[in-house]
Amino acid sequence: MRYREEFDREVRVEETWIPVRDGTRLHARIWRPVDADRDPVPALLEYLPYRKGDWTAPRDSQRHAWYAGHGYASVRVDIRGSGDSEGVMHDEYAPQELDDAVAVIEWLAARDWCTGGVGMFGISWGGFNSLQVAALRPEPLKAIVTVCSTDDRYDNDVHYTGGAVLGIDMAAWSGTMLAFTARPPDPRVTGEDWLPMWRKRLGEIEPFLHTWLAHQERDDYWRHGSVCEDYDSIRAAVLAVGGWADPYRDTVLRLVEHLPGPVRGLIGPWAHQYPDIERPPGPAIGFLQETLRWWDHWLKDADNGAMDVPLLRSYIQEPVPPRTHYAERPGRWVGDDAWPARSVTWRDRALDGALRPHAAADDGTVTVASPQHTGVDAGRFFPFGNATDLPPDQREDDGRSACFDSAPLEERVEVLGRPRVRLRMDCDVPRANVVVRLCDVAPDGASTLVARGVLNLAGRNGRDRREPWEPGRPEEVAVELSGTGYAFPPGHRIRVAVSTAYWPWVWPHGEPARLTLWAARSALALPERDPAADAGRAPVVFEAPEQARPIPVTVAEGERRPERRVSHDVERGEWTLEVDPNYGGSRTFPDGLEYTEQALETYRIRSGDPLSAVADSQWHIRLRREGWETSVRTRTELRATADAFIVRSDLTACSGDEVVAQREWEREIPRTAG
Repeated sequence: MRYREEFDREVRVEETWIPVRDGTRLHARIWRPVDADRDPVPALLEYLPYRKGDWTAPRDSQRHAWYAGHGYASVRVDIRGSGDSEGVMHDEYAPQELDDAVAVIEWLAARDWCTGGVGMFGISWGGFNSLQVAALRPEPLKAIVTVCSTDDRYDNDVHYTGGAVLGIDMAAWSGTMLAFTARPPDPRVTGEDWLPMWRKRLGEIEPFLHTWLAHQERDDYWRHGSVCEDYDSIRAAVLAVGGWADPYRDTVLRLVEHLPGPVRGLIGPWAHQYPDIERPPGPAIGFLQETLRWWDHWLKDADNGAMDVPLLRSYIQEPVPPRTHYAERPGRWVGDDAWPARSVTWRDRALDGALRPHAAADDGTVTVASPQHTGVDAGRFFPFGNATDLPPDQREDDGRSACFDSAPLEERVEVLGRPRVRLRMDCDVPRANVVVRLCDVAPDGASTLVARGVLNLAGRNGRDRREPWEPGRPEEVAVELSGTGYAFPPGHRIRVAVSTAYWPWVWPHGEPARLTLWAARSALALPERDPAADAGRAPVVFEAPEQARPIPVTVAEGERRPERRVSHDVERGEWTLEVDPNYGGSRTFPDGLEYTEQALETYRIRSGDPLSAVADSQWHIRLRREGWETSVRTRTELRATADAFIVRSDLTACSGDEVVAQREWEREIPRTAG
């Protein structure tokens, strides 16, 4: 990493309150050139609930100061009810959040130090709301950079996938946000108001999970904020960025295909991180320089070639042995000027032809009935670059699935896009999930996960409805897999693995399912890219990563629990997965603030009993500075009967030894699509 120490423009940092329409004040930190009052600059906004005073402070200092040094007012705002901002946060991406964002953009554009042009950027939450705010078309907003985000809040977020309830993040992310929204304001910023502000938050917050599970089909709740409902609403220029190790990568493919206005897409090998942050899997790129060209073009009218790059730049990953961590994924960058790309051709491989089942009945049918713990080797839903994030060798999960293998490949097969699997099938129960994985099988038998997809059969004809399966009436269903850029080498086999369970990624229905597949009428469709399409094209290249030097943060060293541990109680037939999300642990900031967090996610299930599934999330957060100490403890547990989800949550918040709030919730929510 190269740290930039000096810039063309001297930078100052200031903190201020921004009033929104109902009088609530949001707290902001602004990095801007000291001479911007005489020589105004465009503004860039990053708008998050993750607390600029501690959680994102190191990252903020790397990029906001860098942008300011290159002639921008770079602004970091805490969303209402988070960090040091007033108010209460009741849900993610609520209309109030977006309305506040528009007010912030208008406030920035009206400053004397601003030219009136505004850009918005962010990763994950900040990438989501950048898209959503762009769809509202505030006049000053000219361009956005959205990283690791989604255009579809229902089917491509932490709640549902393929119409199925997510087990691994539906409960855990709600537990995380319960702990996060319960953190107090900082008296260094808010003065004596910090305690009344905190009491108000603690008295009004509600676990988000109650709302998410109350909407198990794609209804108006999920349509709100899903820009895929109306791509034409976005007129600002959009740079969409993702990583093949991130669950939101498919958004980039959809945006470059459907947005009517200026758009460019970029997909690298990365996890859920900004591409300039050197976290596995790399390689990292000079992402700040890349975005600076974007901002200069759209906010300063610079003729700098920002739109002369291919519509989609993507990374074709070379095959690697299966591991949970790669410092770098070998591969190469390619460019395509259209999406769907002219370089990509769809090729079908029948499941009893080019691919062959491991076992089939005399009539050519294949039976799928997976144990409930199938999926323990799925890896982390949100890889952050930690040591245990990525899926390990898939052979054990393959053994719990019905597998269809090609012969050893005679030539290299490059894939770019979203593979699809068509299944002619029957199911012996009205409600079931089908899970499909695409794997690369090496000559030694090692199985590397390439892509996967889930389908809740109740949503097979549309995620906005629930249609129970009628056993005895075979149908054809399509399962779309996650996007990938991957090269299968000669001598390897292509494997399709089909299962009825994928715990804890997918919450099981109330009874085990048995599928019957007609292999002769089922097929894998691969989007195969022609390597010859690169002939004569300029290579896709990036500068080396560069940032401003981050603020000095001391990370506490000490014994940590394993990041990921799987155990099997043989007598009970119970499998337990324990996950430490490892977001950063304990750290001390330059202003003396000590921030400590401990988290543990636990997932349990018995192999033969889908109703034994339990997801549990526990958090303990402490903030301390001389003369001030607070703590938050939360727990969220999700389980289910055949007819209902059972949610239990509790919260204890303390100032020193005084209990400021102690709350408990229990909800029973009917199972519909879930």
